[in-house]
Amino acid sequence: MADLSQVKEHAEVIGADGVHVGTVDSVEGDRIKLTKPDSGLGSHKGHHHYISGGLVAEVEDGVVRLSANAAVAITFEEEAGEA
Repeated sequence: MADLSQVKEHAEVIGADGVHVGTVDSVEGDRIKLTKPDSGLGSHKGHHHYISGGLVAEVEDGVVRLSANAAVAITFEEEAGEA
């Protein structure tokens, strides 16, 4: 897992394929909380979602790059309230 202390608010989160996954709202423990506009579709829209810090491959130049492609990474997102 990358050093999450390097993850900054409003950083872009992208998959290993370079596709936008979300925007950092904050880091909470070992998870990255995404901003609401980037959190889900349909009934999930408007809820904060989290990405596990274990999916972070690197943080460079204000961008959080995940070890999984975007389509795979979003399947691992957790909704607010889940642990």
